[in-house]
Amino acid sequence: MFSLWLTARFSKPGSLLYVLDHPNARSLHTAPTPRMGGVAILAAVYLAGIAAVLRRPDLAALWSLGIAGAVLACVAYVDDRRPLPASFRALVHLAVAGALAISGLYLTEIDLPGFDLRVAGWLGVTVTIGLMAWMINLYNFMDGMDGFAGGMTVSGFATLSALGWLAGHPDFALVSAVIAASAVGFLVCNFPPARIFMGDVGSSTLGLFAAGFVVWGVRERMFPLWCAILIFSPFIVDATVTLVRRLVRGERIWEPHRTHYYQRLVRAGWGHRRTVLLQYAFMLGCSVSAVVGVHASEGMQWAIIVGWTLIYGTYFLGVNRLEARVGSPA
Repeated sequence: MFSLWLTARFSKPGSLLYVLDHPNARSLHTAPTPRMGGVAILAAVYLAGIAAVLRRPDLAALWSLGIAGAVLACVAYVDDRRPLPASFRALVHLAVAGALAISGLYLTEIDLPGFDLRVAGWLGVTVTIGLMAWMINLYNFMDGMDGFAGGMTVSGFATLSALGWLAGHPDFALVSAVIAASAVGFLVCNFPPARIFMGDVGSSTLGLFAAGFVVWGVRERMFPLWCAILIFSPFIVDATVTLVRRLVRGERIWEPHRTHYYQRLVRAGWGHRRTVLLQYAFMLGCSVSAVVGVHASEGMQWAIIVGWTLIYGTYFLGVNRLEARVGSPA
């Protein structure tokens, strides 16, 4: 409720944090829209997080994530008010990810069904920094459609909460649930047609939290890494495939664009609401698959991975064919 109240306040003219996101050639929205919804989400998260830390001051991962998230949110807030150079933002992302990894929050193994690869300390730190920096950026990339990033936050962290609870880690489950609940309050005002966006404050920090909670859960053996990737795959797959396509085309990958598959689907005539509902179906399916798959047989786990690979491949082909039919640019 606190998140919903703050989000509604920030969406009204006259609010101290009433900052407008003006549409440009790369935007999907057509009217200036407030962009400080992320502050509302994080205010609710940190209020509950303080209570959790007071209850369990020995949770080092929570302390590390809280401090790193606050630093990143402050930089993102400045960027929301007055855009910072991309190179500076990238350095901050790497520095925050590096600090978390060096503090002890890094991967020690990379696992697939029936296959666990132990990684040396320095390699685990390097892989973790790359994962965290990528999640920070891809969350930002994918926050371009009404209801999308908010929905991914609700679905992703609610599923992490369920997996943490089933694995016997109530503190992890509780904080994950708080993040999901805070995103629900924001989503009420962000569902198409959106009255407010989360901005870089929300997308960057939630991306860091997503990566951090994934690493935390994998280290504590609550769930395997492949399950966590599956949970957030509606963001990870689209962003990664789009990045590869742009690299192959020789495009400047650091420049804003409208070539993510969800953006192309909106522009091809589906609109925000219909497209985001399709993405919600993906999120729900991935969440159920992860919860079922975490304790399933090796064969079933591989069937889930192959099945979702085929689903995403079919989705991408479908977007391509729709564009060819209606004449939308790729």
